[in-house]
Amino acid sequence: MNVLLVNGSPHASGCTYTALDEVAKTLNSEGIETQVFQIGVKPLAGCIACKTCAKTGRCTFSDRVNDFLDLAKDADGFIFGSPVHYAAATGAITSFMDRAFYTDLRSGRQSFYLKPAAGIVSARRAGTTATFDQLNKYFTLSEMPVISSRYWNMVHGATPEEVKKDLEGLQTMRVLARNMAWFLKCKEAGIKAGVPFPEKEEAIYTNFIRE
Repeated sequence: MNVLLVNGSPHASGCTYTALDEVAKTLNSEGIETQVFQIGVKPLAGCIACKTCAKTGRCTFSDRVNDFLDLAKDADGFIFGSPVHYAAATGAITSFMDRAFYTDLRSGRQSFYLKPAAGIVSARRAGTTATFDQLNKYFTLSEMPVISSRYWNMVHGATPEEVKKDLEGLQTMRVLARNMAWFLKCKEAGIKAGVPFPEKEEAIYTNFIRE
């Protein structure tokens, strides 16, 4: 089993990575493999709703989004991390997740369906819960079980060294990782026992404008 951890920070070894690394080390201790996917610093366009992905199975923009989707299909779980920028997730990870999740939906890839996910947030001081809520919306729209911890998934600090002093935040990351590992093992046991996936219904789209 493996979990893909997405670092939405422009800093490859910054505060968000420090939190993700605590999650990864704990997952590894539970026998779960991990891989950190760095979004990077190159510009990421937002989704333009061209629906090319519905025809080709890939986003029309050839960048880190398609690289991620190539890995996502084989991942068993996901952690998405973002620092707080103006009380919200970064522009980069917002564009990244908009396009990744839209491409998955429109292409029928089902890379995320019933796979557990969690968002983690780093901040110097505030804006964490708003960012946390923002990340979670992608998961609930994609029928992904959301893994929780004993507190909202956040760490505080302006530098990695300060984050390492946030003992409660780091503990929150470890509890999250153990809960993720437990869920993955339960899911695997259920599949082996023959428990079927839920019955799927054809999607119903209701618009609110009526003539």
